[in-house]
Amino acid sequence: MVKQMFIRDVFIDWERISEYSYLRNIDAFRGIKDIHFHKPVTFFVGENGSGKSTLLEAMAIADGFNPEGGTRNYSFSTYDSHSEMHEAIRLSRSAKARWGYFLRAESFYNVATKEEEYSKGPCGQPMELHKKSHGESFLAMVQNTFEGQGLYFLDEPEAALSPQRQLTLLLEIDRCRKDGAQFFIATHSPILLGLPDAEILTFDDGQIHPCEYEETESFRITELFIRDREYLLEKLLKD
Repeated sequence: MVKQMFIRDVFIDWERISEYSYLRNIDAFRGIKDIHFHKPVTFFVGENGSGKSTLLEAMAIADGFNPEGGTRNYSFSTYDSHSEMHEAIRLSRSAKARWGYFLRAESFYNVATKEEEYSKGPCGQPMELHKKSHGESFLAMVQNTFEGQGLYFLDEPEAALSPQRQLTLLLEIDRCRKDGAQFFIATHSPILLGLPDAEILTFDDGQIHPCEYEETESFRITELFIRDREYLLEKLLKD
């Protein structure tokens, strides 16, 4: 397996972040000045609001991607919601990826619209993403644009996908990884997190730190629900 690592480290210069910024109140970032990556696929996990998408977004923007998603060549904005973190981080690279994509579940509709304007599929015809369901168009984007030697940032890609399609996405990630691609993925999916030989960084329980698959909340809660669904629901729904 090719072990391509386009981005090896992230360094945060807190002097470039306002002392009043909400970023300083995120527990996962407290005291963090650098983050090191060791695998071609890195998962960011954590509760909503823990900072995982904030860091992923900042890294993508710092690497030249459009804040709402797409390739480095995309240039559009419907609503500026990104934080100032991208101005305060520095990426340590071993090489520059010749291709890449920033895929965000929450702004995919806007990206799909621009994709139909900007690009064509492999047969020279538009992908017509808006004629497909959300999940189908999301997966078509991956299958038509993701390739080896690329750098990809995915923010909660499972949001549009059924469990079966999440397995398909896992296969696409593995295919590209074996051909020299690198991925950073913020996710809650216990299916995607099961990808072998990936690094998992959790944003829960203090500073960002590595964790095992079985230690993630996504795995623990899913396992608990499947193994003891009746007990869990009785406890949750009890008046």
